[in-house]
Amino acid sequence: MMAAAAGPRRGRLGREARASLAAFLLGASVAALPVALGSPSALLAAPGLRGRLALALHVAGVNAALLLLYPRPLYKIAVRACFLGFAFGCGLLLSTGRSAWRHFGWYMCSLSLFHYSEYLVTAINNPRSLSLDSFLLNHSFEYNLAALSSWVEFTLEKLLFPELKQITWLSTVGLLMVIFGDCLRKAAMLTAGSNFNHIVQNEKSDTHTLVTSGVYGWFRHPSYVGWFYWSIGTQVLLCNPICMVGYALVSWRFFRERIEEEEITLIHFFGEEYLEYKRKVPSGLPFIRGVRVEL
Repeated sequence: MMAAAAGPRRGRLGREARASLAAFLLGASVAALPVALGSPSALLAAPGLRGRLALALHVAGVNAALLLLYPRPLYKIAVRACFLGFAFGCGLLLSTGRSAWRHFGWYMCSLSLFHYSEYLVTAINNPRSLSLDSFLLNHSFEYNLAALSSWVEFTLEKLLFPELKQITWLSTVGLLMVIFGDCLRKAAMLTAGSNFNHIVQNEKSDTHTLVTSGVYGWFRHPSYVGWFYWSIGTQVLLCNPICMVGYALVSWRFFRERIEEEEITLIHFFGEEYLEYKRKVPSGLPFIRGVRVEL
């Protein structure tokens, strides 16, 4: 993700974006099941036979609808968006009751919305680079392992130390961190416009310009700052002390190396213009100054 970008190019939602949005909302409609069944919103926390049957029928019915509505290329998009919408809807169901899993419901909503909005904002900003990878569901083995580790820690600690998972004020702080981080990242993507890419660009195109306005006037790497605090916030939200520390250390190291690598390219692209920008605007991440330039 480059801090250098061409000016924003907005357009109408393409068919991929429209299909993904419809599928996401269709998946999220699972949150309406308690109303349809006349049951309490604790449908997932303590589902009876009727609740399990309703969930199974909902999943089967939604998938059948997607198969009928979309040809295979769009179906691949729609089924991923629908899965994220379903996770978001299930998170809402867990969040609205008095379940001991309420804070995990907040986490499910945050995680699913983060991944879906990555795809949707890319579809708006840069449809030419849009692909199934834009959901970031297969970001890396390490990313998936980190997510799995947080789920295991939450479940084990909930069983062994249930009171640890009921610290509402701490989970609220984590939720605020998640909201701040995701909003900052999406603002960076929208500000960078059509040249924002999930893959670092190594060749300068004729349309590349150095963006220094908006959130890029606050930080040189606002999308990384947002992701950094979003990732840590998810673990604060879950009251996961081990993953909280682990996520902070691993994310910090990853972004330090990523920023240094990226800034070498940006200096090559823009020379003194970027060096001047670098002197005036901080990276935004603690104790990360970026690549050192010997004059």
